[in-house]
Amino acid sequence: MKVRFLIDENLSLGLKPAVLHLDPTIDILRMGDGKAPPLGTLDPNVLSYLELSQRLLVTNNRKSMPEHLKEHWATGGQIWGLFWVRPKITIGKLAQELFMVWETSEAEEWINLTDWIPF
Repeated sequence: MKVRFLIDENLSLGLKPAVLHLDPTIDILRMGDGKAPPLGTLDPNVLSYLELSQRLLVTNNRKSMPEHLKEHWATGGQIWGLFWVRPKITIGKLAQELFMVWETSEAEEWINLTDWIPF
C-alpha cells in the first residue's frame, strides 16, 4: 500500500499543494481538511486517527507529541509512521522528501517508526 500522509496544522499551508504538484495522485491531507481531524484536535485523538486511517504524520510538534506517542504505544496503539520536520527546511525540499518516500517505499515499512525529515 502506498504511503498516505497527514500534515500537521502548524506546517505551512503551501506544503500540500507543493507535494501534489510533484504528483497529484499522492494521498495527502492537512489537519482541517474535510476528511482529516479538525484544527485544534488534541494529540491523542490525532494519533488514534492516524492508526485508523493508516496515515503517516508529518509534524514539527516536538513539545507535546513525543509524550503522547509514548502513551499511545504503551496502550497497544500503533502508528503508520511519523516524520519530525527539521527546522529551516524549505517547503520545496520537504515536498521533494515526501515525494521520495511515497515513490520508493510502502506504508507498511513505516509502521511504528519515527524519523527526521530531511533524512
